[in-house]
Amino acid sequence: MAATESTSRSESHDDTVLTVGGHALQSRLIVGTGRYDTMEQMRDSLDASGSDCVTVAVRRERLYDRSGQNILDFIDLDRYTLLPNTAGCYTATDAVRAAKLGREILSALGNPGADWVKLEVLGDSRTLLPDPIETIAACEELAKEGFKVLCYTNDCPVTAKRLKAAGAASVMPAGSPIGSGQGLLNTNNLRIILEYLKEDDPEYPVIVDAGVGTASDVSEAFELGADGVLLNTAIAHARDPVRMASAMRHAAIAGRNAFQAGRIPKRLYGTASSPTEGVISTRPYG
Repeated sequence: MAATESTSRSESHDDTVLTVGGHALQSRLIVGTGRYDTMEQMRDSLDASGSDCVTVAVRRERLYDRSGQNILDFIDLDRYTLLPNTAGCYTATDAVRAAKLGREILSALGNPGADWVKLEVLGDSRTLLPDPIETIAACEELAKEGFKVLCYTNDCPVTAKRLKAAGAASVMPAGSPIGSGQGLLNTNNLRIILEYLKEDDPEYPVIVDAGVGTASDVSEAFELGADGVLLNTAIAHARDPVRMASAMRHAAIAGRNAFQAGRIPKRLYGTASSPTEGVISTRPYG
């Protein structure tokens, strides 16, 4: 029995590893660092999430809060791999510039995340939906520059295919608009994206990014087959961010395990869970 339990734990541990852009992450949950009330709250929430990869907006003014505290003073660089992002960019030119700035900052810090970037090129300040044309252009240029590009996009399967062809190390479809908390609005399209991007490469990482509101959304994303989930606001703006971060951690594990285990088929009618052989019928009309 001990040997069986040990093997089971080992297999489960190995399955949690997410390899993306040449980085092996022990947690499939990637957590953002913005919008917390305090740096201390952010630090404790990151810890509770179990994540070993956190994403940071790399524009210089974003590294400091209103009181002048540097966000990097509250992130253990020996524990976390930083994923720089191009949040707030609306053109391919600006996004490429921000990505290069992030590479410079992380290279100076000696952090292993210097060779990758979460690409985000927005098309509208109200919905915060991505601009697919500018996003593809930026992805192509950054890939040529040697970046491993994790590419935020909408839930369009055609755009997802184009981004992969443009060199994206991972395509990151939105569950719903950034910070909306609406969860996964179009699971059918997410299923199609997963099918399209993995049909010739089952290990290609697809990460759901944006729109998560609570732990069940995280679990649902993994149950669909997503390889990872990136979230920020759902933790940072929860009534108790640290407790929500812990919930997200457990939801990620549960959802991934459920996907690997394989759900039962949905049926129109009930199916008895107890054996029926040898049972005397009690139906009034046999």
